Amino acid sequence: MIHEIEPHSFNNQFKNDAVLSDDSLIFVFGKENEPSFGGRAVLTKDSRIPRFSDFSGVNRDSLTFLFNIDGNDCFLLRESRPEFDGEEKGFVFRSFRHVRNVQDIPKYEHFLAMTAFQLHNWYKNNTYCGQCGSETVLSEKERAMICPKCGRTIYPRIVPAVTVAIIDRERDKILLTQYAGRDFTFYALVAGFTEIGETLEETVKREAMEETGLKVKNIRYYGSQPWGIVDNIMVGFYCELDGSNEIHRDAEELKLADWFSREEVELQPTDMSLTNNLMKAFKEGRI
Repeated sequence: MIHEIEPHSFNNQFKNDAVLSDDSLIFVFGKENEPSFGGRAVLTKDSRIPRFSDFSGVNRDSLTFLFNIDGNDCFLLRESRPEFDGEEKGFVFRSFRHVRNVQDIPKYEHFLAMTAFQLHNWYKNNTYCGQCGSETVLSEKERAMICPKCGRTIYPRIVPAVTVAIIDRERDKILLTQYAGRDFTFYALVAGFTEIGETLEETVKREAMEETGLKVKNIRYYGSQPWGIVDNIMVGFYCELDGSNEIHRDAEELKLADWFSREEVELQPTDMSLTNNLMKAFKEGRI
């Protein structure tokens, strides 16, 4: 999965004494151009995440520490810079879908870009205090935004969501889906965000019923992964069909929902997602 980046070592502990070097990764993000998949990241023309040595004239004060990878501190360039508006000075904008599909970018850098994008959105969305409207400032003690007027402290929030492998034990089949209204054409699973006042297990039952009209039982935890493009932690479950296997598909959410045998399961082209990991576990007979 995307966060499994061994032997690389990721450390997101806050630092107020981060060290900027020529090898520091610098993350820059542009305006959203793919509403369903986040936004755009700045790469070099040879499809690399830029290092500090790739820039000229960048003010150190415009860089915000993000995290550390393999002992090397990484930063976010929060100020808008006009040279990134076109293919000039060695930089290009590329959508996250493009970044995800570029094979030359190491897997751990995919993970770092997604995590950096999550923090970028958090900084951007909390420029002003939601309580009094004053402009916020960076905390010097922790990863937080502080309102100097009313004293409100704002921390990053993570949104829980589930992805669900529904298994028909009698016929030894799994329910696979395809999203409606997206250009993501690969098979996926029932999924959705947890509502206020709802447990993860209740989310599993509700999403299964809403998207496919199926009742489920024997809900069991499988694993989890961060998914920073939509600020969430994705929690994977597998469960068993409870009753009729007749599907009543929500056409607004799904363009396809059907039962597949282990041999018929077609996996996604990369191993980055928890959804694909669940599908693979079924295909290989592990669940």
